[in-house]
Amino acid sequence: MNELGEILTDPQGMLGIDRESERLAGEAAAGLGIAPAPAGGLDDCLPTRLVNAGALDAPALAAGVEEIAHALRRFHDSATTLPSRFSVPNLLASYAAIVRERGGTLPDAYAQAQAATARIAAALPVGVRRPCHNDLRAASFIRASAASPEGEDGRLLIVGWEYAGTGDPRFDLGNLSMNDAFDPATDERLLTAYHGRAPSAGERAAHRLMRVLSDARAGAWGVLRACISELDFDFDGYAREHFARMQATVERREFERWLASASAQSRQAQAQQPLTPPAAATAPAA
Repeated sequence: MNELGEILTDPQGMLGIDRESERLAGEAAAGLGIAPAPAGGLDDCLPTRLVNAGALDAPALAAGVEEIAHALRRFHDSATTLPSRFSVPNLLASYAAIVRERGGTLPDAYAQAQAATARIAAALPVGVRRPCHNDLRAASFIRASAASPEGEDGRLLIVGWEYAGTGDPRFDLGNLSMNDAFDPATDERLLTAYHGRAPSAGERAAHRLMRVLSDARAGAWGVLRACISELDFDFDGYAREHFARMQATVERREFERWLASASAQSRQAQAQQPLTPPAAATAPAA
């Protein structure tokens, strides 16, 4: 396995990539017009049709945040069924088990990350799980050429569906925001476009907490890769960087306020959900 092969695939099956979910998500997104069409499949990767497109830099990504929000909302609201589930707390537990099994050592920051993710998960229970991308960053987006022969007509397209699975749509927004260092104004635009209205205080708080989950996941990924990878890359340093930023956020006074605000909105939303009538109370079929 060369370096490119290790980067593009999960050769040892340890990173949590599900190729069937990747295929189904990519096909569904292509059907919605927000991703390149798949061009067949291999055992360890999913190639797509070649698209005449360009990458998005940070300014272009921020400028197109409303288009990104609308594309994600369409995918989240689709009826796409994916066989795998994505949960940051579960992923951290799985990565930790693999590291221990291979004789590796978890840094102290790993336990701090697990504690933080557990508190966030308790404050933000997932209601209805939705199909999600789960690994959004600038490299996840391309802009099709306006003269594309396949009819994309300058649209923004989402790529890199390896970690797709059913999960919490809020993580897609927070993950994108954290990975691309969105400022508060860009976050506000992202949330407003996604919800179709100004976000509530609870939604803003949940978004900040999802940014914390993004760093926890990235740090844990770095720890695992340092244990299993043969690439000449400082995965330990990558993990330390993300864990340090996560812990600095957790230690801020605002973190407790975010937990309280997000939890209050979650309880309110659960209380407003209609109860499903019992089977005995349903009308008989005609």
